[in-house]
Amino acid sequence: MPSDRPAVSIVVPVYNEEAALPQLFAAMEHAGPSYPTPVEYVFVNDGSRDRSGEMLRAFRSEFATVKVVDLAVNSGQHAALMAGLEHSEGVVIVTMDADLQNLPVDIPKLVAKVNEGYDVVAGWRKDRHDPLTRRTASWMMNRVVGQATGHYLHDYGCMLRAYSRQVVDAMNACPERRVYLPVLANTFAKRVTEIEVGHSERMAGKTKYSWARLWRLNLDLMTGITTLPLHWVSIGGLGVAMFGLALAVYLIIRRFVVGPEVEGVFTLFAILFFFVGVQIFAIGLIGEYLVRIYDETRGRPRFLVREVVTTEPVAQHETAAV
Repeated sequence: MPSDRPAVSIVVPVYNEEAALPQLFAAMEHAGPSYPTPVEYVFVNDGSRDRSGEMLRAFRSEFATVKVVDLAVNSGQHAALMAGLEHSEGVVIVTMDADLQNLPVDIPKLVAKVNEGYDVVAGWRKDRHDPLTRRTASWMMNRVVGQATGHYLHDYGCMLRAYSRQVVDAMNACPERRVYLPVLANTFAKRVTEIEVGHSERMAGKTKYSWARLWRLNLDLMTGITTLPLHWVSIGGLGVAMFGLALAVYLIIRRFVVGPEVEGVFTLFAILFFFVGVQIFAIGLIGEYLVRIYDETRGRPRFLVREVVTTEPVAQHETAAV
């Protein structure tokens, strides 16, 4: 490992965060003296349409330790994080969001844990400042992901995390187009732990995750890390089939005992709609897996880097390896 590597790389994806960036820069400058040195900041401009790109370049012009990776188009949070990881050089790599709901002052705690020998250190937002509905949905997803992966963590949704160099190199070698970093990292980690980190309400800007987008992300997550949903559908289908068989036997016996009953037609329609709904759901779930296979076979890159601004701001046109 090169001796001139930064001790820490801090990777931050940015998408339309011009309102939050001034506070983020100030918070990082304030917390900077507590970081292990040397430190490297890697900001990934994920195709922002506001002034975020200009503000990142201006911040880079003031600090030589800042690197700006400018993506040609919006590729999504996890693809942007992968772009940042590929351009990071630190011994320990920390990822965080730009919205300041997690604070940079918690970074030294995560780095210290990695230096103790852990491969992945996850942040746990124990006291979350989010609506009850979102916290409930997050709790359910954490349980499902824990069961699917075998790593039971309180908070898979927290992006404030620290990784060892070995784990990041392993993730960079993975060719998948759709990745979910917390789960992918745990795949290559021997020792995983979590620590409590602070959490606050968003200070500026708007969240990029609507309920529809969260549903899409969670569905991508489940179909990307495990075939467990298919097993659940198979078991559920078996249960529905057994229920239908029992109902058919009951209706046959009832016909002999009571005789023809026209009133039961609407009940049969309701039962039929239920069966059809289950079948459509199962077909849709199988379709999700087929779509993932289709995306992977096309072999398109996860992201397209338009320019990397480092100490010498020279444009570099490159495409991420797939």
